[in-house]
Amino acid sequence: MTRKLAVVTGASSGIGAATAQALGARGWTVVLVARRREELTGVAQRVETAGGRAVVEALDAADPAAVAAMAGRVRSQHGAPWVIVNSAGAGAWRWPEDTPPDEMERMLDAPYRAASHVTQAFLPDLLAQHAGTIIHVGSPASLVPWPGATGYTVSRWALRGLHEALRQDLAGTGVSTCHVLFSEVATPYFDRNDGAKERRPAIGRIVPVATAPECAEVILRTIDRPKAQVLHPPMLRLLMAVHRVAPPLTRWLLRVTGARRR
Repeated sequence: MTRKLAVVTGASSGIGAATAQALGARGWTVVLVARRREELTGVAQRVETAGGRAVVEALDAADPAAVAAMAGRVRSQHGAPWVIVNSAGAGAWRWPEDTPPDEMERMLDAPYRAASHVTQAFLPDLLAQHAGTIIHVGSPASLVPWPGATGYTVSRWALRGLHEALRQDLAGTGVSTCHVLFSEVATPYFDRNDGAKERRPAIGRIVPVATAPECAEVILRTIDRPKAQVLHPPMLRLLMAVHRVAPPLTRWLLRVTGARRR
């Protein structure tokens, strides 16, 4: 079993790219999965400069046939992975009536379908070696929604559902599933989604903005010591603790400080 082989989706930028580079600094071989080959090539250079080895796999992880073919190549050329980091994420923040059905479907592609396909493709390998860690990079929206981000929220709840189902299915197998949730992260996400920043609930602004390298370190710590759920930064843990005690209060706060229909 190779304990230094990882598959990272969403690896072309943001948290995925930072996580790949951090794994490279530990000497890992990292399979970089995303649609944009040019960006992946740049990340691969940074992984190798950091001391690791990079394998570029430019594909749409929401395509099950493409993922299955990728898994076959990885398995035959590099062996079974020790870690899977499902970091692919997309989706605009829109009201449901402003979201066409085809766009709602596309928003399920990442993170949910991408994570589901990649996990399913490599799960037999992890089960056969009785060890491994699956990291799902999610959003606080999967715990408590806010207004004006329906499709985005649905996809994050689906990812959380995948994680929770895997917790039951993987109990006693030696394979861990971890749901890692970050607050706002300084990545290109908001640049690609016009209007998202304006729809952030004001109450959420008390939580510090995290950086992608900071999130990567949280993911590496989770790989070292798997936990079912990880929340970062600490202020997000505090808000979610309040939510566990008083769900109606947090839903009300997000509603009254969040987006309003014009």
